Amino acid sequence: MSSHAKRALVTGGAGLIGSTLVDLLVSDGWTVRILDNLEPQTHKLGKPAWINPAAEFHLGEVQNYETMLSALQDIDVVFHEAACGGYMPEMAKYVLVNSFGTAQMLEMIRDHNLPIKKVVVASSQAVYSEGAALCPEHGHVVPMLRPAEQMRAGDFAVHCPVCAKITSSTPTPESTPGGGETVYALTKVDQERLVLLWGKQTGIPTVALRYSCTYGPRQSLFNPYTGVIAIFCTRLLTGQQPVMYEDGNQTRDLCFVEDIARANLLVATTDKLDGLPVNAGSGRATSIRDLAGIIARKLGVSIAPLARGEFRPGEIRSLISDISRIRTVGYEPQVTIEEGISRYIDWIATQGKVEDYFGAAEAGLRAKGIVQSVTT
Repeated sequence: MSSHAKRALVTGGAGLIGSTLVDLLVSDGWTVRILDNLEPQTHKLGKPAWINPAAEFHLGEVQNYETMLSALQDIDVVFHEAACGGYMPEMAKYVLVNSFGTAQMLEMIRDHNLPIKKVVVASSQAVYSEGAALCPEHGHVVPMLRPAEQMRAGDFAVHCPVCAKITSSTPTPESTPGGGETVYALTKVDQERLVLLWGKQTGIPTVALRYSCTYGPRQSLFNPYTGVIAIFCTRLLTGQQPVMYEDGNQTRDLCFVEDIARANLLVATTDKLDGLPVNAGSGRATSIRDLAGIIARKLGVSIAPLARGEFRPGEIRSLISDISRIRTVGYEPQVTIEEGISRYIDWIATQGKVEDYFGAAEAGLRAKGIVQSVTT
């Protein structure tokens, strides 16, 4: 893509990743338009103060035809960040916003012959059924989803698909087969495949960025369904134990939001990764138990995390993103988990009274079977 193409549409541009990306694009000289519906679950207080005044703001839903068509006018690059995320119980909403919204947008660009030069879509590490693993006997293996029966029996380990020995986690490359084992993950598979397939058909360059768990300032303190770091912070700040699923030893690749924004700008301004799914993360694993400890230390509270033998079927046990593909275009994560959490906590301190929204939501997730218990 030519370097003078500098007009961007950022869908979901009021959210954590979208708004950070908007700031980066504006500072890099782009003309930016935001489309965001200010989802009340995330933006409880309405339009956030951090929306960049240099960007044009459109309020609306990505799945609304007229709204989307208007937002796409005179745009060079679409950064499609808008999505319903997390572990919400709504199935139809995920499919409407994520899958249908994306398909309709692509159809619109094609049918109206809009001069879009590139589409970068926010995919997710959730497209992998499980992280890649090393078996002591069979080496590098691709484990399947852990069966709910196994987890109900209190066995959370990832077993080798060949010999059933316990494996250890290893970086997961983009070639790892995926599945989509939750409704959210399934719609992320949809979004990614729709965009890459459409790119091949139309000849318009596309990239699907598979984000690791992204966190940082502006991550909603109101949404109980997304972001383990936000949930742990609000629990600890309200004097309650952070609740860990499984045994707390599951690991996540946690990536600071500014690194993810940089990844977007990099893939938008090079043609080297066009047509590909691309992992974007820190390349580092942190266990949920260690994470709870880091947050408690940074907050100066000594409240131990709680694991009560509950789990979420379809959840990945361990995932480290193999980021060698995006490193070929100059990406390097710059913010460590310790520094990133400090910066998030500093931001929380500016946000007024903090409440715990997780407790009430969790009962609903349990009732719908999204959270289950060990039965032994």
